[in-house]
Amino acid sequence: MSEEVKNIDIVRIMEMIPHRYPFLMIDKVTDVITDVSAIGIKNVTINEPFFQGHFPGHPVMPGVLLIEAMAQTSAVLVIQTMGVESEGKLVYFMSVDQARFRKPVTPGDCLSITVTKLRNRGNVWKFKGEARVGETLMAEATFAAMIVDNE
Repeated sequence: MSEEVKNIDIVRIMEMIPHRYPFLMIDKVTDVITDVSAIGIKNVTINEPFFQGHFPGHPVMPGVLLIEAMAQTSAVLVIQTMGVESEGKLVYFMSVDQARFRKPVTPGDCLSITVTKLRNRGNVWKFKGEARVGETLMAEATFAAMIVDNE
């Protein structure tokens, strides 16, 4: 049975997944429907460390970090679905397919990352992710991940 959770703040996210600055790519997660979907929010600012070296003078968020933001949102969904006993476990990428980068994400953008579970078997989960600014699709991908103990 799916449960709805409206907001997961940054403090709770850091309890759920091990990522930390400068590699924590989401600021909050909203509209979680356990075992179904979630929306990650990333407020992109010029202070992001990757902007110093990624196209200086023309700051663009790297595509791999958009995929990472999708993965982190998915990890929060997995942990929320599996419950407290899964907190602190690691969610490792297994594959990324059909990645498309439609438009550049730049400082000042509020990125909305929707992830939807396609399926899971045991500790392997497959998702579809879409990153949008407003109604504009910026990037999309399907990807698989495995949840493992953090040892």
